[in-house]
Amino acid sequence: MAVFDNFMKLDIRVGTILEAKDFPKARKPAYQLLIDFGPDIGEKKSSAQITKLYRKEDLIGRQVLAVVNFPPRQIADFMSEVLVLGTYSKDGVVLIRPDRPVENGDRLG
Repeated sequence: MAVFDNFMKLDIRVGTILEAKDFPKARKPAYQLLIDFGPDIGEKKSSAQITKLYRKEDLIGRQVLAVVNFPPRQIADFMSEVLVLGTYSKDGVVLIRPDRPVENGDRLG
């Protein structure tokens, strides 16, 4: 059983997707994302396996939630700096996002 202190170690923030590119070198279909987390965290890169339900052009400007304090992870020739959050649904990964616009960098709590 997890304890609340473990949850609090995760730094989950809101960011806005600035860029979405194909990632042909990834083993599973994915996009390379550039996400703005506001002035304190800045822009971070992420590899996201969300190609089944999202087109690149529809992702630009969308706010998402991501874990920003995991160590960077090398995926093929790309360094993924944050983990974008989503649910594993029957039709594919569904992104988790605020239900109204908020400030980039706002923390989940």
